[in-house]
Amino acid sequence: MPVKETIASYVNPLYSCRKYGISIWQCPQFLFMVMGFFSIAAIIAVWLIATSRISDPFLVVLIVLAAGTFLIVMSFVITNSFERVAEASRMKTEFIGIVSHQLRTPLTNLKFSLEFLLSGRPEQLKVDQNEYFIILQENTKRMGDLIDSLLTISKLESGNIPLQKKEVSLEQITKDLIIKNKPFAEASKVRISLNCQPNLENVFADSFWLEQVVGNLLDNAVRYSQGGGLVDISIGRKGRQILFAIKDDGVGIPKAEQKFIFEKFFRSANALKKQTDGSGLGLHIVKKFVELLGGKIWFKSAENKGAVFYFTLPALKKRS
Repeated sequence: MPVKETIASYVNPLYSCRKYGISIWQCPQFLFMVMGFFSIAAIIAVWLIATSRISDPFLVVLIVLAAGTFLIVMSFVITNSFERVAEASRMKTEFIGIVSHQLRTPLTNLKFSLEFLLSGRPEQLKVDQNEYFIILQENTKRMGDLIDSLLTISKLESGNIPLQKKEVSLEQITKDLIIKNKPFAEASKVRISLNCQPNLENVFADSFWLEQVVGNLLDNAVRYSQGGGLVDISIGRKGRQILFAIKDDGVGIPKAEQKFIFEKFFRSANALKKQTDGSGLGLHIVKKFVELLGGKIWFKSAENKGAVFYFTLPALKKRS
């Protein structure tokens, strides 16, 4: 949690009530304050009972301190548990709202296209049916991609992703993906260049998920580039790491929104204007997998000046 939010949550208990959308009696910080008052009352009661029955003042102090520490720790643990439940409830509500929004558009398009195809208007159907079949295909794929991404995130968060790590060439994976994405890049009037340091070591990774990482970054770079732009990829050494960098001259990321870029479902305002398709899950998945493979990911960007995404993976020692 950011520092400002942390301070606000403790200074103003109603802040967390508004954040989680719950009543004050369910609000974790308010409950912590109430339990604090009860703890103070309980400590005073323990002190009064102890002084009336124990003559040794040092022992009384120890008993009061022990009771006070126990009550404060218990208050913190209970409040923290309430906060986790409230946060989970908020995220669940937010998740349902976002997924519903993401599915509404393709479902509406599917409904409209099917209604037209089943309308029985042959004079229009002969001319337009191919166009409507394309709409059906695109929106079906869009929903399928969203479901695949949601399933991947679910497995990541539950720790249920089986990785089959082996020696992999990041350079070769990148070259294969450039060939695969060439028609998309040409249609977008975007050029892709690749510069690799000679005699690069391989990495120890799951080839399937590493391909998803590179593929997602490449797709984003092409998708959000300006027409006629350049996507520049470089792979080289950085100490004991292999450094992958992909640069585009696209719409960039506004400074105020950069801290959210790896969060689930987040899409910057200027990206939404440029490209309406997308779930906002790709970079979240990329970050999770890079970290799962033992690497780090970061980026540099400015609005309307493109972006550079970097990630590193441990290099394997070359066999002699």
